[in-house]
Amino acid sequence: MTAMRPPTPRASVIIPAHNEARVIHRCLQSLEDSGLPLDIVVAANGCTDSTVEVASSFAGVTVLDLPEPSKVAALNSGDAAAVAYPRVYLDADISLSPTALADLVRALDTDRAIAAAPQVRFATDAASWPVRAFYDVFRELPYVRDQLVGLGVYGLSRSGRARFERFPALTSDDLFVQRLFAPDERIVVPSTFEVQVPRTLSNLIAVRVRVAKGNRQLAREGDDSARGDFSPSTGGTATALLGLVRSRPTTTPSVLVYLAVTLVARARAQRAKAGAWERDASTR
Repeated sequence: MTAMRPPTPRASVIIPAHNEARVIHRCLQSLEDSGLPLDIVVAANGCTDSTVEVASSFAGVTVLDLPEPSKVAALNSGDAAAVAYPRVYLDADISLSPTALADLVRALDTDRAIAAAPQVRFATDAASWPVRAFYDVFRELPYVRDQLVGLGVYGLSRSGRARFERFPALTSDDLFVQRLFAPDERIVVPSTFEVQVPRTLSNLIAVRVRVAKGNRQLAREGDDSARGDFSPSTGGTATALLGLVRSRPTTTPSVLVYLAVTLVARARAQRAKAGAWERDASTR
């Protein structure tokens, strides 16, 4: 389904969506509120709900109704349908602040190969204590605070997007993109986006299993799937956690929760089978 695009879009926004009828309205509304002329492509894939109908209710949005429930296939189909640069890749459950898109476009309007993302804000009010404890630590890690590209939204300049041809068949597209760019090629813009965190510990572990599986896949693929590996090291994370406990001893219980969740997720990731779509259902 092809909509009337703006004559000179400032960017293309690609949204892979699998059964996201409950949340995609908020996502698209945040794009509309940006006030920018945008080429928006919703790549609905394998949907059995009203995702296509909800997305089609927004003027100027191109909606692809793909039969296969695959995020990777949706990203590649959305890329093929997009017409503008820079490219912004956005999960359907993400809500951007009013200035986030303009800040991204401004940062990516360059000849350099750049990846950019807004600052993440974790919405933890509805979460259980262990989940809140995990994110109290997670948000303090230097990787998350200063170098994060991912967690549901990232943008690439034209030359940045040229670093790869198609999204590979990997669990985590954001981790794949993260590895393509050195820290000095990543920009965190001052505006924000909101992530609804899992509400329960079991849902959190499921999400972290997905992340661990993505890391394992990328480690196996090596340089065949990414130009370099600039992801944070385990040693660097351990140093950051130790520094957090030393500077703020009251965070020790939260750090222990973070470590326990991470270890359980890694153990389960070794046994789990990859799926086409894996996500937290507790926030939908």
